[in-house]
Amino acid sequence: MRLLEYQGKELFNEYGIKTPMSFLASNIDEGNRGTQLLGFPFVLKSQLTVGGRGKAGAIQKCKEPSEFEPKFNDILNKEVKGELPRGILLEKMVDISKELYLSIFLNRSKRCFTIIASAEGGVDIEQTDNKVMQDIPLDGIDLELANEILNKLNISDNSKSGFVDLLFSLFKLVIEKEAELAEINPIAILSDGSLIALDAKVIIDDNSLFRHDDLKKYLYLSELEIQASKNKFSFVELDGDIAIIGNGAGLVMSTLDMVSDANGQAGSFLDFGGKATSETIYKALGVISELPKIKAILVNLYGGIVRTDLVAQGILDAYKNNIINVPVFARISGAESEKAKQMLQGSRAKLFDTVEEAINAVVLNVNTT
Repeated sequence: MRLLEYQGKELFNEYGIKTPMSFLASNIDEGNRGTQLLGFPFVLKSQLTVGGRGKAGAIQKCKEPSEFEPKFNDILNKEVKGELPRGILLEKMVDISKELYLSIFLNRSKRCFTIIASAEGGVDIEQTDNKVMQDIPLDGIDLELANEILNKLNISDNSKSGFVDLLFSLFKLVIEKEAELAEINPIAILSDGSLIALDAKVIIDDNSLFRHDDLKKYLYLSELEIQASKNKFSFVELDGDIAIIGNGAGLVMSTLDMVSDANGQAGSFLDFGGKATSETIYKALGVISELPKIKAILVNLYGGIVRTDLVAQGILDAYKNNIINVPVFARISGAESEKAKQMLQGSRAKLFDTVEEAINAVVLNVNTT
């Protein structure tokens, strides 16, 4: 789960990491209230999960009132890598004397956490040689390790203790919140030597959320995900053009892998679980119909007691009511499968005996249309 900047900074504040005064706005009226609270100058920052917003013009300075509304509206409607903002953060400008970079990330290849620090903030860290990388031992960060990193960054004496405190706090956040990444780029060193986080990038391990009720408020669901959740479906939108529907997360995941091996691209993951009925299939197809890039639908349903004629009826009803207008390729194993085949004859839905046959047919169809 990728947190937005303001959400990451909420966690920073919880752990004693200082951030600038700010105000989150979702419309111009809220933004105007923010200007009264903060006063000028401040920075307008688009709240996105993707990077590159600075280069895209989604971060802008506001030095006087006449600049505010046009810049706010511009950023509010500006897409960055296909994503629109989920709010605009108004953040008070600070007087910066020096910038640093610091991140702690889960290093899966080494099965440990790794620190990256640099005396240059605001840079693409992969492209700079002026950085320190240090694996964190299993027993965590100690003062000796913190000072070892500190001494390589050429930080003035009046900022050293602040940096060490920040490093310990960031590591505590990573461990306690089960984060895969916590990054500050940049850390600003102010004229008095104090440190303040000007940005926040935090990624939480999705699999740990059941242990963190306090983090569930940051979960973001699209309208389709909300619709799927109401119908008790598990749904994820993907980048491809083949929608995949099944009953069981393991079955759907293995189907995704098989589609990929056959040179197809999955456009969605939908697991409706439980019993397959006309209604569940109909509702599942309704969710899929909202994805404009989908060219075909693959249904992989397995169950010894599943009434496949009811599944076929749900597909037919979806065509009849113009819920879907793309072909369906299905492997449906269960009771009444011969009847289901007869019902689907003459429709745009094709029923196959094996999932491999269905996958080969759907990939061929998509790649030739």
